[in-house]
Amino acid sequence: MADMDAFRDEIARWAAGGAPGTAAELAADLGLRTAVLLEGPSDLAAVEALAAREDRDLTAEGVAVVSMGGAMSVGRFAGLLGPPGLGLRLTGLCDAREEPFYDRGWQRAGAVRDFHVCVADLEDEMIRALGPERVEEVIRAEDELRPWQTFLAQPAQHGRPREQQLRRFLSTKKGRKIRYGSLLVQALDGGGPPAPLAGLLAGL
Repeated sequence: MADMDAFRDEIARWAAGGAPGTAAELAADLGLRTAVLLEGPSDLAAVEALAAREDRDLTAEGVAVVSMGGAMSVGRFAGLLGPPGLGLRLTGLCDAREEPFYDRGWQRAGAVRDFHVCVADLEDEMIRALGPERVEEVIRAEDELRPWQTFLAQPAQHGRPREQQLRRFLSTKKGRKIRYGSLLVQALDGGGPPAPLAGLLAGL
């Protein structure tokens, strides 16, 4: 049986300059119809967490959620997965500053413009959706209160808005941003996700 991780690995090798290999075969076996292009693994964690929260099996729906390792790769991935390559419908999520890269990538692939833009990035969107106090509760629940307090004591953080401090803190340790990508979605409880993330899932 085809495996989504195997498909993602194959696409990553292909995007890095390797041969197409079994990408088309795996896409067919999985019944893929849509590719969601994301900048990095923290976005992937958030999208998968929200799908699980909504009891959706994206793989079963023919959706491949792909982390590209940076917005600069969007042209390459759009070409491989979109009309010039595997012929999948393209959608995605990006930061506002990376929107021009996505625009060019979609245009070069001959795909209909269909992606959602975060004001700064997805972490910023999640912090504003939850509110700083709720995000700090998540940090406390993860037993990271001491590192958070140490971070706040740094001179560079003095006087900065709490939202900016939280966003920076999530990026200060390897793997933390990815872990909180899903944790912050889970912390939404009964509240709705930020508009870019909600729009992405609703369009799949």
